[in-house]
This record gives sequence, C-alpha cells and structure tokens, in this order.
Amino acid sequence: MLVDSPPEQRAETAPAPPSRRAIRTLGLVLSVLILALVALASIAIGAKELSVAQVWHGLFENSGTYGDVVVDERLSRTVLGLLAGAALGLSGAVLQALTRNPLADPGLLGINAGASAAVVTAVTYLGVTSLTGYVWFAFFGAAAVGALVWFLGGSRGATPVRLALAGTAISAALYGYLQAVMIMDGAALAKMRFWTVGSLSSATDETIRQVLPFLAVGTVLALALARPLNAMAMGDDTAKALGANLNRTRALSMLAATVLCGAATAACGPIVFVGLMVPHVVRSFTGPDLRWILPYATVLSPVLLLGADVIGRVVARPSELQVGIVTAIIGGPVFIYLVRRRRTAQL
Repeated sequence: MLVDSPPEQRAETAPAPPSRRAIRTLGLVLSVLILALVALASIAIGAKELSVAQVWHGLFENSGTYGDVVVDERLSRTVLGLLAGAALGLSGAVLQALTRNPLADPGLLGINAGASAAVVTAVTYLGVTSLTGYVWFAFFGAAAVGALVWFLGGSRGATPVRLALAGTAISAALYGYLQAVMIMDGAALAKMRFWTVGSLSSATDETIRQVLPFLAVGTVLALALARPLNAMAMGDDTAKALGANLNRTRALSMLAATVLCGAATAACGPIVFVGLMVPHVVRSFTGPDLRWILPYATVLSPVLLLGADVIGRVVARPSELQVGIVTAIIGGPVFIYLVRRRRTAQL
C-alpha cells in the first residue's frame, strides 16, 4: 500500500523553479546564437546571388571573384554592422537611462546632427571626398555637439529635461544648416546622399580600424555605468543616499553615448530607430535593471541592424536599399506602437 508523503516532504523534494537570473542568462546566450546566425546570413546573402559553396570558397580561400565579394565587401560590412549596431543600442540604452525617458534615442541629444553637419562642412568647404577622410570630421562633430549640449544643459547642474531640451534645439538648428548647404551645393548633395540615410555599403577594413578604439572605450565605459545609472533611476535623493555621484555619472554617460554614437555615425551615417527600439524592447523582458539591459542591447541591436541590411540587399536586387531606409520603415510603425502603448499604460 502506497502512502503519500507529507506536504512538507513533497515541497522539499520538488525541483526548485529556475531563478530569474538563470532565465536571463539563458536568454542572453540564445541572443548571442541568434546574432551569430544573422551574421552568417549577412555574409552569405547579398545583392549578388552566390551559392553556399561559392561563399565558402570566397571566405576561406579568399581568391578570385568570390573572395572579392565575400571578404572585401560582405565580411567588412558584417563586422561594421556588428560594431555599429552594438554602439547604437548601447548609446540608446544609456541615454534612455540618463534622461529617464524610455523613448529617447541618440538623436535626442543632437549627436547625429553634429556628425552630419561636420561631414557636410568637410565635403562642401574642405574638399574631403573619401569615407576615411570624413570619419574624423563626423566623430569630432558629434563630440563637439555632445559637449555643447552638456554645457547648455547646465554642465554640473544638468538635469534630464535640460539635456533633452538643449539637444532638441541644437538638432533643429544643425539640420536646418545641413539642408541649406546640400540644397545650395549639388555636388555635396550627390556625395552625401548615401551617407545621410545611413549605409553599411562603404565599409572597409580601414574604416573599422579607425572607429574600433572609440567603440571599445565607449562600450567598456557604458557597461561600467550600469550600477550608478540604476541608482539614479530611483531618484536623485535616493541615488545620493546610495553613494552615487550624480554629476560624474551624468558626465560619463554623456561621454559614453557621444563616443559610441559618434563613432557609429561617422562610419555608417545617421541610422535611426536602432538605439530607440532595441533598449525599449529589451526592457520589456529584462525589467529596469541596466546590468541586463546593456548586455542585451549590445547583442540584439546588431541583430536588428544586420537583419535590416540583409533585407535591403534582397528586396531590391540587383540593386539594394540602404540600411537606414529599412530601419526607418521598420521603426516608424514600431515607434507608433510604443508611443500608443505607453500612453495607454498611463491612462
């Protein structure tokens, strides 16, 4: 005759449910696997159709026509997409935490506008024609605007609202300048038309080498800010009680976002919605803890960017759509949905 165990014993022998930390870790591992698959698709799929054997031949033997297409074009493009996507996602997550606005993105503080205005100035007035030539102008334009926004926002007394207002005002002025110059100078418009919409098609090893140090420094700095930004999310008074240095955290957050977004924009042009969408989506299943939001955004943002780039190559064969156009097409409806959902939650 079988006798049921007492409830206490059954509770002791029952397997413990997986912890939330374990679930998040598993999700991060799966995200890395998804990123690897998308990266492989980016190498294998393009405007020019190649078989798996041809892609393999070009990738590992690096000779002839296949080597030129796979290694010189697609591999560099994929690596740049990985780096730029991670940078945009990280900078968006940091800015959303800094401004306490889940719908913020790198464009909110004028970083994209600063990079674009600097490149247009270099092309129109200084005769710079190559991507490797104006990468530095784009980066320093983004850095200058980031410093100006910090100063106008109150520097040591900066608040999220002041920073957002300063960035919006500077963006409007710089985009007006950008459009005026490009309308008056047809040559500048012809040279800039692909860069201003955001593209990975001009990726080269030299461009990657130029921006890689900035992306590495910005990534390390952003990930290190997770704890103090978590404290700031609970309010200034609570953050101070927990030992967070508000001015230092805000300054370093601005620096990290500027370096990351500036370097990515310099290499690819201003690509919208990646820094907005991915951190917001990630927050929906990780919660508000930036120790998880930042790593997830680092991994999943390149998934969106490379996925959009692959779509752009396929839908318009034998030509292609620039990745900035595809992300805007995807991001527009998603942004409307996020705004409506946020409004509904507030009612």
